[in-house]
Amino acid sequence: MYYSIRHLTKFLYGSAVSESMMETRMHPRSDTTQRCLTFHLSVSPRCRVFGYRDHLGNHVHHFDIPGEHQQLVIVAESLVEVQPALLPPAFLAPDAWKELDAMIEQGDYWEMLLPSEFAAPTDELMKLAKELDVRRKDDPLMVLHELNHKLYEYFDYVPKSTRVDSPIDEAIARRQGVCQDFAHVMIALVRQMGIPCRYVSGYLHHGREDHDRSSSDATHAWVEALMPHLGWVGFDPTNMLMAAERHIRTAIGRDYADVPPTKGIFRGDAGSELTVAVRVTPSEEPPALDQEMPVPEDWSILVEKAQQPPPAPTAQQIAFAQMQQQQ
Repeated sequence: MYYSIRHLTKFLYGSAVSESMMETRMHPRSDTTQRCLTFHLSVSPRCRVFGYRDHLGNHVHHFDIPGEHQQLVIVAESLVEVQPALLPPAFLAPDAWKELDAMIEQGDYWEMLLPSEFAAPTDELMKLAKELDVRRKDDPLMVLHELNHKLYEYFDYVPKSTRVDSPIDEAIARRQGVCQDFAHVMIALVRQMGIPCRYVSGYLHHGREDHDRSSSDATHAWVEALMPHLGWVGFDPTNMLMAAERHIRTAIGRDYADVPPTKGIFRGDAGSELTVAVRVTPSEEPPALDQEMPVPEDWSILVEKAQQPPPAPTAQQIAFAQMQQQQ
């Protein structure tokens, strides 16, 4: 299956700001079941965009807009090919816990086992683990299937019920949240059992016949846990799904703090309003190249930045730009 993805992000400032510095993680990954065939990032006001890969293989783009502006628009367009993946079985062999422990002992998985910024154990999490009977029993894969189902039943999906920086205790107390919260709670619970677990940022295609709870016009998040013989297995507790052909991965990390679609700061005394729109279009064959698509001249990413750097900002002039919460 081929997916054409258009991800638009707009920051509108209350008054003109003098500089914006931004980092994005919107470039889909290429791995065993997924290939990013094309990717294009457009930015307005025009600037030059630089890119690199972090230590987990995520594509990161960053740019600096030193001139005065009252809005910042980012459009990421991708074409991704996703191969059908075999869904994991319902359970593993009786000695799977021993095999998992041996894998961890021989490998370097400490990043995905230790507490992280948004996936740390708390008193509320431990109460939840007891209530849901989250512990080492049966085999690890069976436990994760069960947890995926229990979290789906325990939490209500309510868009914008939490903030981008909400701790897991907030979602647990309210018994509601968005995909970002579902993923963080599951990661924290899974790591407590000694299973490496990581956060996945990306997109989910919502078909007419699908009954997903997550928003179709936003980015999505789910988790991957390490399993013997299977490697990293994806679970989507928001929709009670196994991550499969409809899940398109852009970045992986310990939690959301490692992989926000946008992260940046601006210089100026102004509030900001964030608008995000995502469109994922499937096709059986690669779509034809659109030769007629107009590209505004000031959206070019190939124009050199101004030669003269702006004056150094003071601490009072720096303000954090909003990040996109994953719905």
